[in-house]
Amino acid sequence: MLLSLIRIVFFIALIVVAAFAGSYLIEAGGEVKLSFNGDEHRFTPIAGLIGLIVFMIAVWVAFKLFGLLVAVFHFFNGDETAVSRYFTRNRERKGYEALADGMVALAAGEGKTASQKAAKAERYLERPELTQLISAQAAEMSGDTKKAVQYYKSLLQNDRTRFVGVQGLMKQKLAEGDTDTALKLAEKAFALRPAHDATLETLFALQTEKQEWSGARKTIEAKVKANTLPRDVGRRRDAVLSLADARRLLDDGEIPAGKEAALQANTLSPDLIPAAVLAAEMHVLDNNKKAATKVLKKAWGSKPHPDLADAFAQIEPDETPAARLKRFNQLLRANSDNAESRMLQSELMLAAEDFPGARRAIGSLAEAEPTARSLAIMAAIAKGEGAEDIVVRGWLTKAIASSRGPQWICGSCNKIHTAWAPKCDNCASFDAMDWKTPPQSDDLAENTSMLPLMAGTLGAEPDVVNPEETSK
Repeated sequence: MLLSLIRIVFFIALIVVAAFAGSYLIEAGGEVKLSFNGDEHRFTPIAGLIGLIVFMIAVWVAFKLFGLLVAVFHFFNGDETAVSRYFTRNRERKGYEALADGMVALAAGEGKTASQKAAKAERYLERPELTQLISAQAAEMSGDTKKAVQYYKSLLQNDRTRFVGVQGLMKQKLAEGDTDTALKLAEKAFALRPAHDATLETLFALQTEKQEWSGARKTIEAKVKANTLPRDVGRRRDAVLSLADARRLLDDGEIPAGKEAALQANTLSPDLIPAAVLAAEMHVLDNNKKAATKVLKKAWGSKPHPDLADAFAQIEPDETPAARLKRFNQLLRANSDNAESRMLQSELMLAAEDFPGARRAIGSLAEAEPTARSLAIMAAIAKGEGAEDIVVRGWLTKAIASSRGPQWICGSCNKIHTAWAPKCDNCASFDAMDWKTPPQSDDLAENTSMLPLMAGTLGAEPDVVNPEETSK
């Protein structure tokens, strides 16, 4: 408000000054002479002042007309002018409105409308990097995959949209089931943006599906570097991939490379049971029994497993049962209270024909945690101690109906696997195998690895009885 008052006062003052100036010129008298081309013209001071003002206005108007003519010339010549900028802004406004409508239609699932709006936006904006992506997604939504592929291929021509184009083509190939081409496109997308999480996930899934373990290891490294995967998880997955790669190399006869990969897998994850077993086998091939023993003891201390015991036995395959029992004590000490350790010790004592020792080793495990294996061990102990066939048969009958105990189970879909694998063959989850007891199992026990004593045939089949009651 103060500023408006100042302007009013200034305007009034300007009028007063002009009035005083005009009054002064009138009172001063005199004349103004103007000579042009030999002619002389005389004016009063007021007339001269008015003429000067009119001349200045005429010059100003002439300059403006000249500027307008120049602008019209530039307009028709295609140069940027105020007029062209007006039309450009108008086109951009309409184009961005159409673009916004297309995005809304796309989000609402109206593929046909989104495609029409995107085409309209392209006519106004001439910005294919903005409109072709919407057009591609709208074509996908409408089921026109052929047109969607054409739009995605167009996006490849622009550096700013090349990654989006590759991503779109990759998704199309995945939908078609062409995983070979999808893998190549995923590798291209990875080269364009190495830290893009969705690309890394897709690339890793395709690499593991194609068993390209060495490439998958590079992808895991990139995920860790991009902070999309915790370092400890990345190290574990790298170990699993290294183990899978070692198996492939060994199967292909590339022994040195396979051995190196196996040892690296064990170094990355010493508690990975299959890696420890394979690393021990490689050390045994090199006649480095001490290193093999160290690897297996460390893994057993983390989680006892029958495969570790079998690999430990293969270090000295020709030893006597007594020597084996003595050597295995250094393994069993690492986790002596574990059920696997107790059953293994009992089996070793059975092989050495120390039946009382075998019974002490297994203790109450068959009653507290009955499995086919622990019950079969009790049957072998009973037979070794000279119990009647009906007692042995009672233990074996219970073993048939009991759980098989821990098995390799996928933590994602709970499918039971006969052997460890990097990926579940049912749900394709990576590194999901857990050695644990399933909640329920309808499988019959398979007495395969347990007892050297379980041989020969028993007498005529008696009635089924409770082994605990008969042993009394």
